[in-house]
Amino acid sequence: MAVRNIRIYFSLFIISTFLVLSSCGEFDKLMKSQDNELIYSKVKEYYANGKYTQAASLIEKILPHYRGTTKSEELDYLHAKCYYEIGDFVMAGHYFETFVKTYLTSEHADDADFLMGYCYYKLSPRPELDQTNTYNALNAFALHKTKFPASKYNEQCDKLSKELQEKLAEKSYLSAKLYFRLEQYKAAIVALSNSLEDFPDTKFREELMFLRLKSKYLYAENSVRAKQPERFQETVDDYYSFIDEFPKSRFIKEARKIYSSCNNYLSVK
Repeated sequence: MAVRNIRIYFSLFIISTFLVLSSCGEFDKLMKSQDNELIYSKVKEYYANGKYTQAASLIEKILPHYRGTTKSEELDYLHAKCYYEIGDFVMAGHYFETFVKTYLTSEHADDADFLMGYCYYKLSPRPELDQTNTYNALNAFALHKTKFPASKYNEQCDKLSKELQEKLAEKSYLSAKLYFRLEQYKAAIVALSNSLEDFPDTKFREELMFLRLKSKYLYAENSVRAKQPERFQETVDDYYSFIDEFPKSRFIKEARKIYSSCNNYLSVK
């Protein structure tokens, strides 16, 4: 029984090896061939079989020959899709963008335009890093809804845009929090206020408001005496805004201590 299994596995190995080598040999011959129609027919076969790298190479070989013909549109679309399937979202996004600009009325224009934005989405990095691709994706999704108001992708555009907005909110939160950690309280107040204004619905709102309250308190505490009354009063005002919105906050004990300290100073004055 064991010998039989070994023979079966060996036979399968030989067959699969033969198929791989045959495929490689065929691809090499196609790359050397001048038969553009044959290559064109093989492009779709390679793509359908998931051989995206080979399909892209074949497309690049014959595309110049088909420029200005009806087959050019299909080849350009498949070209972009090959890079997308490979996971090269930089090149895929570029080719999808070119496709939409060239073939705005194509049956593939809706797909290509959405996938262009989705490539930017896939390239969007973690919040700590530069968010250029995040903004590119947001712009692309917004434009997609304008260009294709009946698109099947519009609901997904909204969902992905919300996710990207939260990423930007987190970046803003982390940047503002860094000023606080560096004890640059004046800069922290500005950054925290900007973050709250730009992203009013962020999940970090409670902490942002508390950090702004604490920054105002510490800024007042470290100010020259002439400026302290005004700044402690601003802190008290911010305290009321904080507890009005988050009366059961996890920061409530520390917030009350800040309020009490400010009141003690103001009552003495």
